[in-house]
Amino acid sequence: MKDKTKIIFILPSLTAGGAERILSFVAANVDKKRFHSTLVVIGSPHETKLNVDGVDIIYFEKPRVLYAIPKLIHFLRNERPEIVVSSIFHLNLIMAFISFLFPKMKFVAREATVLSKRKSSPLLKVMVRFLYTKFDAIICQSNDMASDLSLNYHIPRNKLEVINNPITYIPKIKKKPSNGEIIKYITVGRLEEVKGHSRILRILSALDNPFLYTIIGQGTLKDVLWGLAKQLNIDKKIVFVPHTNNVHEYLASHDLFLQGSYVEGFPNALLESCTVGTPCIAFDVPGGTKEIIENGVNGFLVNDENEFLNKLMVFDSMNPITVSNSVLEKFHPSKILLQYERLLMKIKNIY
Repeated sequence: MKDKTKIIFILPSLTAGGAERILSFVAANVDKKRFHSTLVVIGSPHETKLNVDGVDIIYFEKPRVLYAIPKLIHFLRNERPEIVVSSIFHLNLIMAFISFLFPKMKFVAREATVLSKRKSSPLLKVMVRFLYTKFDAIICQSNDMASDLSLNYHIPRNKLEVINNPITYIPKIKKKPSNGEIIKYITVGRLEEVKGHSRILRILSALDNPFLYTIIGQGTLKDVLWGLAKQLNIDKKIVFVPHTNNVHEYLASHDLFLQGSYVEGFPNALLESCTVGTPCIAFDVPGGTKEIIENGVNGFLVNDENEFLNKLMVFDSMNPITVSNSVLEKFHPSKILLQYERLLMKIKNIY
């Protein structure tokens, strides 16, 4: 391990969330000739849904991040990494507090949301303004996220690094669009208000053509959304899939990905859809959606529900290879990993 930069990556859990998948992917795939990585997971291996190979994983087996603070401090004292990288908002706040105890270590936060769009108290906003400045760098998934932290939380721009999420798995591109009479739509995302499933259901209820709509995800709004589908008389056209390890196969077997979100830090499912060659229609909202979608190339950005409906009604198939190529080079894992590695080396050599 001589001359290698020692890095500790920290996550609350290894559930199927996008933030968990991206940071664990980075931890497992940074250049092993230059970095020695360890992934610390606050939670238990029993709740793990991600298959992570290529990195040592240590589980603290604590139910909440707060309960893990003493163990985190003890672990960092013993291991003495040069760089600590965390992700997910509540964990980032705690790591910022902990950073006061280790002035010689470099602390990096990966932010997963457009923070000003979160429902939070004025006190929390003050805490972010104070604590986030203590990080040596903050990785933002999109330009909107960096602008939000700079303008609304007064984080110095020189601490903000925009690194888009990588394509973590390069699947086969689907051969061609389906020519079936029933158009197959799909959405992947948590069943929560911010994801906008309700407005997608309302839009689809106005269509005359036959369709099937698959929703992959879990969340508190399952019963509410099912009730709305029944109310709109489209429940027989809706399929709910709580969880699957075959998301790419689902995406490839559908004609069009629909995103109803009101805000997206960086929509991984939308990126995955383009990767397999399935185009998308999404609302133009704060976050990284506009950095993925190229109008008329891999989908369309719309401003309201009427425009969304109009795009659905006139939509014609897009070439899967063209759709896939629009994102493969831009978000290729080797390119994004290189950006992470350059940032980590820059952070190491600040002082």
